[in-house]
Amino acid sequence: MQKNILVIYYSQTGQLEDIVKNVAQPFENNKEEYNVTYYNIQLKEDFPFPWPSDVFFNTFPESYLQIPSEIHPPSESILNKKYDLIIFGYQVWYLTPSIPIISFLKSGYAENILKNTPVVTISATRNMWMLSQEKLKVYLKDMKAQLAGNIALVDRHDNYTSVLTILRWLTTGQKEKSGILPAAGVSDEEITGSVKYGEVIEKHLKNNDLDNLQPELINNGAVEIRPFLVRVEKVGNKIFTIWSNLIIKKKEKRPLLIKFFKVYLMAAIWVISPIVLVLHLLTTPIFWVKRQKQKKYLQGINLK
Repeated sequence: MQKNILVIYYSQTGQLEDIVKNVAQPFENNKEEYNVTYYNIQLKEDFPFPWPSDVFFNTFPESYLQIPSEIHPPSESILNKKYDLIIFGYQVWYLTPSIPIISFLKSGYAENILKNTPVVTISATRNMWMLSQEKLKVYLKDMKAQLAGNIALVDRHDNYTSVLTILRWLTTGQKEKSGILPAAGVSDEEITGSVKYGEVIEKHLKNNDLDNLQPELINNGAVEIRPFLVRVEKVGNKIFTIWSNLIIKKKEKRPLLIKFFKVYLMAAIWVISPIVLVLHLLTTPIFWVKRQKQKKYLQGINLK
């Protein structure tokens, strides 16, 4: 009897779509045992790509506060089928699962699809996904989904280089290298190579051994934790909470506050972030054990 695999994702640039389809390839290659279905989440009013700068920054408060938009419903065939595994691809906007992903999770359709079903989450981000994954874990737990694995693919360049390349990509549509700047996003080699994760997942599903999936994914390089970036995310979440609530409450001053936020964000990246890095390095000997425990937790699938 065939096992049903559902691949859920939202992708503006096509990067995440390529990744989830590569991960699904081992299932696609064995059509006698698996039936693979794709659900591309679509907003009724989608966001533009490339992004006009003002639109990109204007999505901040709704992104961070997880305010949903309306989506096109999944097909009846998706809603009426029970799945043996769901591969859930998502990206991060402002340290939070993107608005299209949040819109699906809050749509009412998500619980019907995800409940009592093993889920493997896949993110493709610049580099900060850790606390966003924690937010997603809460949604999955509340819907009684069974988080079986997580894969987090990132831009391997340093934090500051990746800021420049991601801004170039988002505002101009150019992912390819230009001048002294490398290509943006997850490397083509890692995107192509992500099929190896699908092979690991397929093996564990076939053997009814999803409980031991995540350690093998980690051993294959599916999750890298940079402790410094965890610290940056924690600080960022605190500050984003203040900014997002202020912008939402002061509706009449929103355009001006968005401009101030844009200036603050650039200052945070180029001025505050290096200070956080220095403090992080100075305190590493003191907090070494604590950070190792944190790293092990964030690589895993459990929720505190």
